[in-house]
Amino acid sequence: MALTKEKKAELVKKFGKDANDTGAIEVQIAILTEEINSLIAHFNEHTHDYHSKRGLLQKVGKRRSLLNYLIKNDVTRYRAIVKELGLRK
Repeated sequence: MALTKEKKAELVKKFGKDANDTGAIEVQIAILTEEINSLIAHFNEHTHDYHSKRGLLQKVGKRRSLLNYLIKNDVTRYRAIVKELGLRK
């Protein structure tokens, strides 16, 4: 369920300005998206894991608030991250 250090470092390198830019909003959204995707795969097998479902909903809410902040302050960055991660259909 948890991301490996290598996967997290890869996401930071891809979405951040440099390899140490872990605080960028795009990086935080990308990491949350990967964690959400791994939890969704977990729930396909463990449908009654309600404790983890609460954590999933918290991660979705955090990602939603970061996306709301980004759309309010910089629409072009919002559109780029949504397109890159494939969040909107």
